[in-house]
Parts: sequence; structure tokens; C-alpha cells
Amino acid sequence: MSNLQDWPEPIVRVQSLSESSLHTIPNRYIKPPHDRPSLTIFDSTVAEANIPIIDLAGLFSDDKVLHAKIQDEIFNAARHWGFFQVLNHGVRPELMDRAREAWRDFFHLPMEMKQAYANSPKTYEGYGSRLGVQKGAILDWSDYYFLHYLPLSLKDYNKWPASPTDLREVIDEYGREVVKLCGRVMKVLSTKLGMREDHLQNTFGGDDFGACLRVNFYPKCPQPDLTLGLSSHSDPGGLTMLLPDHQVSGLQVRKDGKWITVKPARHAFIVNIGDQIQVLSNANYKSVEHRVIVNSAHERVSLAFFYNPKSDIPIEPIKELVTPDKPALYPPMTFDEYRLFIRARGPQGKSQVESLKSPRCCSS
Repeated sequence: MSNLQDWPEPIVRVQSLSESSLHTIPNRYIKPPHDRPSLTIFDSTVAEANIPIIDLAGLFSDDKVLHAKIQDEIFNAARHWGFFQVLNHGVRPELMDRAREAWRDFFHLPMEMKQAYANSPKTYEGYGSRLGVQKGAILDWSDYYFLHYLPLSLKDYNKWPASPTDLREVIDEYGREVVKLCGRVMKVLSTKLGMREDHLQNTFGGDDFGACLRVNFYPKCPQPDLTLGLSSHSDPGGLTMLLPDHQVSGLQVRKDGKWITVKPARHAFIVNIGDQIQVLSNANYKSVEHRVIVNSAHERVSLAFFYNPKSDIPIEPIKELVTPDKPALYPPMTFDEYRLFIRARGPQGKSQVESLKSPRCCSS
């Protein structure tokens, strides 16, 4: 970890750039032409598309037929899209709203108060403005705050903002509720693989799993056609539960070679499969490339809650899913090892997890 002690260059807060009334963005944020968002090209089919929206209310009932229908919807979305939205999920709408707005309040605090929580590449915990540590990298138009929620050994309230005054309490409750929701989705994913409902969770370490929160702040951008709020990537962890800004779209998901802008439903969570579940399921479930676009008129705040395997357990395809016709696609690797691999490089589409595939599995 010695090479991850500090950032390779001085950190510039994107929010400060945005609030300085500049008319052009610095070159460090200008993406290569092939990575820029196509904001001016209108394709009616793509414009009207959206990721699946699934009503989970039936999971709380005794209706077995409805249970089976919802499970099938989740299975198909996880297999073919890697993304879906969930409604009636059990998390109180007012808690969702307060969590988002408490973090918005944090990002509008004076800079010196936020700087007290500045992060480093060693753990990423705290207030940050870049991900990878490659010197000279083209940066994203966003700031963020990253914190550990589980295991309890990593949970340190001193690294959580003390202001707004209710933020720690709100995020504690929010985390408890979202962990429950992730557990429900994990049971469905496990069952639909033909396993016991707790099998997938057990591969994560049972009750000894990890969870963390990344709050994304995307300031207004004077040239949104030249940059991205977050570069294309797939999530390295297990399962992501995203609380979007339902008033401002920004998340784009890659589907059949095209970028679909997600239209968030009010008080819905956006769920996506991470690389660890792709590995465990031997690619029966897919983690999918996604990115974030920004705009010149509105800032945007979103909360990404990551539900991850225990950091030191080797993750590899579940043995029951490995057959002569479909051998194990990935070698064992702990989540700690995989995170270090990702951090050194920063967001790079799907190339991270795909580069791990065993050559003997892919020669055909």
C-alpha cells in the first residue's frame, strides 16, 4: 500500500471550479472524443428507453404467485440488464429524501469545513475529487464523500461529517434500512440460481460482509458535452443500491452498444449488479458499464451504497455453477486484492473484470 499514501498531484475541488464562473473547463477534464457524451444526437428509441422498474410490494405478502413473478423480474433484469429500479422496497420515502438533502447540505458548507475530511488513496474514506492514482489522468467532473459502514471494525464516526448536525444519525438509520433491502435482493438472486436463499450471502461471509457509501456531487458544468461526471465503469463490489436525484437525470447504462439515460422513478432505488456477483455467478448475472453525464443548469447529488463480500475471502465462481460446458471463468481473488487492482487504474469500463478471465475459458 506504500504507493497509495497520497495523490500524485494537488487536488482541485470541482465544486470550486464550477462556482468560479468559468466559461470553459480545464483540459484535465476534457475527455477524448470517443468518450464524450453524445448530447446533441437524438435517437427516439434510445431516448424513450429505460431500465426495468420492479414493484417489490409483493415480496412482503403471502401471495406465492406474486412472489414468483417478482423473482422472475429480478432474475431477468440481473441477467440481461445488470440494472433495475425497485419501488415499494420497504425504506421510508422521508428517510431517503432526508439522507440525500443532508449530504447536499454538506457539500454546500464552507470549503474549510469540508477540507477537514479530505481523503487519501490509502482508504478513500472522506471528502474526495478523484479516484485513480495515475499521474496526468483525465479527471471526472465530480466531488464525492466515501465512508465505511460495515464491518463495525472499519466504522469510524470521526470520519463522518459532524455537520449537518443530524447527518450521522440519518446515515446510520439509512444504512440499516438499505442493508435489509440488499439482503432481500440477495435472497432472490441466490434462489434464482437454483441455490438456497442464503447461499449467495454465505459466499459473502454470512453476517460478516462489508458495506460502504459513496455520495456523489456533480456540480454545474459550463461544457457538459466535453466531460463526464463519472467515467464508464462497472462497480467492483457485490451489489449497489443507488439513491438518485430524481429531479435531475445523469446516470447512463450501456445496453446493446448504446447509452441509455436512466429516468429515475420517485423514491425508487436503482439496483445494479457488481463485479463480485458476476464472478460468483460465473457470469449468469452481469455487471454492466455505466457512466454519469453532467449539465450546465443543475447540480446533482446521488448516494451509492455498496454491499460487498468480506474483504479477505477468495471470490470465485460457485462450484455448483461450474460445468464442463461452462468452466469457471474467473480465478479466485479476494475483494481487497480486486479493490487495489481497481484503485491503481481508476474507472476503465468493463476492462477490469474482463481482464481477469481465464484464457482457457475464452479461447473458443
